[in-house]
Amino acid sequence: MTVSPMPLFMFNALIMLATVAGMELFAWWAHKYVMHGWGWGWHASHHAPASGRQGRLERNDLYALVFAGVAIALIAIGNGGAAGLEFLQWIGAGMTAYGLLYFVAHDGLVHKRWPLRWVPRSGYLKRLYQAHRLHHAAQGPAGCVSFGFLWAPSAASLKQQMQLQKKQAADARH
Repeated sequence: MTVSPMPLFMFNALIMLATVAGMELFAWWAHKYVMHGWGWGWHASHHAPASGRQGRLERNDLYALVFAGVAIALIAIGNGGAAGLEFLQWIGAGMTAYGLLYFVAHDGLVHKRWPLRWVPRSGYLKRLYQAHRLHHAAQGPAGCVSFGFLWAPSAASLKQQMQLQKKQAADARH
């Protein structure tokens, strides 16, 4: 019995899906250590009250432009005809798919930056919504919880994390 190789389209789809999953891990890391670290200058606009913003865009949107630029470059390189680099276009496509999911779930559902006024009352979308609202409960870059964009811990566990962080901050002051 011979085993036929995986069809190329399935391999490409797996690369794309793995990239979407990998982007959530990368986004968690970048959100926690870059956006809430040395990149706070761009990200602070996202934590500012919406009433204080001018226009539809915020400085934090520059992160989306950077990631889109990387995705576009990968797609272009993968389509450039260089043998052995074709897979890069599927990594770029996975980054683009993640960006679309981010745009719908984060910018649309949670922050209402486009005309979706629905607030989920049950299920995973409610959990995602609550986790991100709890992320914004802290003022400034410190004390935040839930740094993922599509994966969300339960509200109860996030509240416990917040209480622990407050206790640790109070203990550090004494």
